[in-house]
Amino acid sequence: MTFAFSPASVLACMASAAVLMTGCTDDSETVRRIQTQRQVALQKQSQQDHLGETVSLLSQFVGLNEEKASRQISYHLNQWSQNQSGDGDPVKMPELASTLTDVLPEENLRGEVLRDDFQPSDVSVLRDAYLFRQAVQWIDNPIREDPLLVDWLKGLSGEIGEDAASQLRTACRLFDWTIRNVAVEPLDSSVSVPPQVPQPPFPFGMKLEGPGYRQTLYQTIWRGRGDSIQRANVFTALCEQAGVISAVLARQSDEDGVLTPWAVGVLAGDQIYLFETELGLPIPGPDQVGIATLEQARKEPTVMRRLDVAGYFDYPLSRTDIQQSVALLNSRMQAISPRMKKLEDGLTGDRRMTLYVNVDAVAEKLDAIPGVAGVRMWTLPLLADIYQAEARRMVERDPLFSFYYTSRWAVLEGQDEMARNLSSGRWQHLTGQFADDDIEGVKGARTRYLEQRAPEFEISDLRINVDLQKRYGLRRGLGIDSSQYDQQLQQIQMFMRLGKRTATHWLALVQYDDGRFDTAANWFEKRVLDEDQMSMWEDSARYNLARAKEHAEEWDEVEELLKSERTYSGHGNRLRARLIDKSFRE
Repeated sequence: MTFAFSPASVLACMASAAVLMTGCTDDSETVRRIQTQRQVALQKQSQQDHLGETVSLLSQFVGLNEEKASRQISYHLNQWSQNQSGDGDPVKMPELASTLTDVLPEENLRGEVLRDDFQPSDVSVLRDAYLFRQAVQWIDNPIREDPLLVDWLKGLSGEIGEDAASQLRTACRLFDWTIRNVAVEPLDSSVSVPPQVPQPPFPFGMKLEGPGYRQTLYQTIWRGRGDSIQRANVFTALCEQAGVISAVLARQSDEDGVLTPWAVGVLAGDQIYLFETELGLPIPGPDQVGIATLEQARKEPTVMRRLDVAGYFDYPLSRTDIQQSVALLNSRMQAISPRMKKLEDGLTGDRRMTLYVNVDAVAEKLDAIPGVAGVRMWTLPLLADIYQAEARRMVERDPLFSFYYTSRWAVLEGQDEMARNLSSGRWQHLTGQFADDDIEGVKGARTRYLEQRAPEFEISDLRINVDLQKRYGLRRGLGIDSSQYDQQLQQIQMFMRLGKRTATHWLALVQYDDGRFDTAANWFEKRVLDEDQMSMWEDSARYNLARAKEHAEEWDEVEELLKSERTYSGHGNRLRARLIDKSFRE
C-alpha cells in the first residue's frame, strides 16, 4: 500500500517530529522556521492555483460569457497578487508614457498604469497576449517561410550573427502569415458608409470606419480583415510575443506634426529591416534581393524607386521622403504597468507570454539607429478602444446604427448557435488546433468550419421547408405575420451564406497553414472563387491561391493570378510577380 503526501503535510510532520525528538530542549526557532516554510509552501500552492485558473479561463475565453469571465480572471489575479511579496523596486512611470498624454490626460494615465489591482479592463490585454502567444508558437515554423526569402535568409547568419538572423527569420514568418491571413481593406472606408447611418460623436477627429482605429487588435485578427495600419498592428503584436523588437515607422508632417505610418521596422542586430503592409511585401533590398534596411532605403535611390510598377502604379514615397521616421511602439498602456511585470514574472513554462515591455529600454535601442527621429508609444490602441466604446454607446441608443454596426459580423460575433460554432472554429484555428482531439472530445478548426458549410439547396429551401426551419430552431413568433417572417428567413439565409463562405475561406487557409498546398489551392480555386459564390474574400483567395501554386512551381498560373485586374492589392501583387520572375524564371 502506498500513501501520497502533499508538501504541506510533509512539512507538518517534520515540525511534529522535531518537537518530539528535542524533548524539553528549547528548539522554538527551528519550529518557527519549519512553520514558515509550511506557510510559504501553502502560499505557493495557492498562488499556482490562481494562475492556473487564470490561464484556463483565457484558453476557453471565446466560449464564455465575457463579462463574467473577466470578473473571474480579475478575482484570481488579485488573489494571487495579494500573496506576493510587497518588496521591490520603486514604482515609477516610464518616460515614454508621456507620449500618450495627447490622448489620455496624465492623471488618468498614471492612475491606469500605476494601480496595483487587476480590473476587468485588463482582461482584454491578457486575452490578446494569450491568443497571440499561442499563434506565434505554431506560425513560427519553416513551412511558413516565403519562398522569395529562403535562400537569402540562409546566408544572413554570417553577416549579422545567428541570433539576429533567427529573429529576422521569425519576423518574416509572422509577416507572411499576417499578409495571407488578414485580407487587406481600403485604408479609409468612411466613404462606403450609407448616408442615412448616424455618426457617433467620436473625439480626436475620428470618423465612422476611419483608418486604423476602426477595429481593435483583437477584432482584426479575429475577423481576418483589416487595412494596412491594422495589418501593422497585428504584425507588431505577433513580434512582441515572439520577443522580436519592432515598431511602426511614421513620417511626421512639418506643418501640423501629424504622424503617417509608412512601414514596419524590425530590429535585427544593428539594422532596421523594412516591411510594407499595404503592399504585402518586405521592401526588397538593393538589386531586389532580400529585405532592405532603413539605412539602404535612405541611401540607395533605387530601393524606393523600384516600388513603382511602370504603367500601373507609382509608389508615393521616395528616398528623400523617408530620411527621418518616428518609431511608434505598439505596446498597450497596461503593458508598461508594474502589475503586468509582476504577473509576467510569475508565469512559467507553457504559461509564459509577454505582458510587460520596458518601453524606455526598447526606445533607447531604436533611437540609436540612424534615420529614427525619436520614439513614441503608438496611440492607435487607445484610439481604437475609445472608438469602440463610443460605437457601443451608439448601438444602445440607435436601432439603425445598431443594425449597421453589428450585422456585418453577426455571423461570427452573434449569440446564435451558428455564430458560436464559427467562433469556436476560429479560436481553434488561431491557436493552431486544426484537427479534432478525440481524447478530450474537442472539435478542431476543420470540423467546426465544415459544419458551417450547409448545402446550397438546403439554404435555398429554408423559406419553404417547415421541417428544415424546425431543425434550425426557427419558428414564427406571436404577432409576426407571414411577410415579416419571410423577411426574417431571407435575412437568416443571407447570414448562412456569409457564414458558409467565410468558413470556406478560413478552411482553405487552414489547409495552407498545415502545409497541404495542393489541397489549399483546390479549396481556393473551386470553392472560394466559385463564380456562383463570390464573397468579400475574393481578393484574399486569389492571392492565397497564387501563393499555394508557388509551392507547386506553377509559375505561369502564379503570374496570371498576381497580375489579375480584379484585386484591390494589385500594386503589391505585381511587385511580387516581378520578384518571382527574377528569382525563379530568369
